[in-house]
Amino acid sequence: MCEPDAGDLVAAASEAGVVRIVSVGTTPERCVETLALAERFDGVYAAIGRHPNSASGFSESEVAELRRLASHDKCVAIGETGLDYYRDYAPVDAQKQWFSAQIALARELGKPLVIHTRAAEDDTIAMLASLAGGVRVILHCFTMAARLDECLEHPDWWFSFAGNMTFPKAPELRAAAVRVPEDRLLVETDAPFLAPVPMRGKPNQPAFVVHTAQALAVERRVSYEELSAAVERNAAELFGW
Repeated sequence: MCEPDAGDLVAAASEAGVVRIVSVGTTPERCVETLALAERFDGVYAAIGRHPNSASGFSESEVAELRRLASHDKCVAIGETGLDYYRDYAPVDAQKQWFSAQIALARELGKPLVIHTRAAEDDTIAMLASLAGGVRVILHCFTMAARLDECLEHPDWWFSFAGNMTFPKAPELRAAAVRVPEDRLLVETDAPFLAPVPMRGKPNQPAFVVHTAQALAVERRVSYEELSAAVERNAAELFGW
């Protein structure tokens, strides 16, 4: 979804010290494009899924095609999947069908599950708690600060913080990021959205994840090098690279 040439984005990320990127497919077409990027660049991997905002239809044949794409060697995760009640882009029942199917697919393929949730915290947590036991869950762009204690009770859930953690009006996210155990912590861009301070207002890109990691290190009172090493260990454990 980032507009600049993928080669330029990967080169800029590498120059900033980013050695691996997970590019996320959210629709059938974007999943194919994402796998093509993963095949093109050594340090780029794919997450393959059906985003809740694109879950307006459901069929077993579409799930079978998602399974085929997700079986690719460079697919390291399933998703984004989850629930979004903020945008009225897809019926709730269809979102839940796709969410349930992708939880099952993550379990079948032994790959972690990337979660999108917006204005749907109750149902998202309830479905994960009832259906995703033993599945490694990544709470993408974590915003459920008020539900942190509840989420921390699940040892297989990881917490990924994006550029919105750096925004002046997000003290609750910074407080949550301090409390997450080091071995369950990730950082991300959500590019092209949520560019972190000091890049706010610009289209986000993979290189900018460094700014989020630097801000997170300050909040947690550790060096950038220490935080980077922890995040790299966690990502390697989750994604198997």
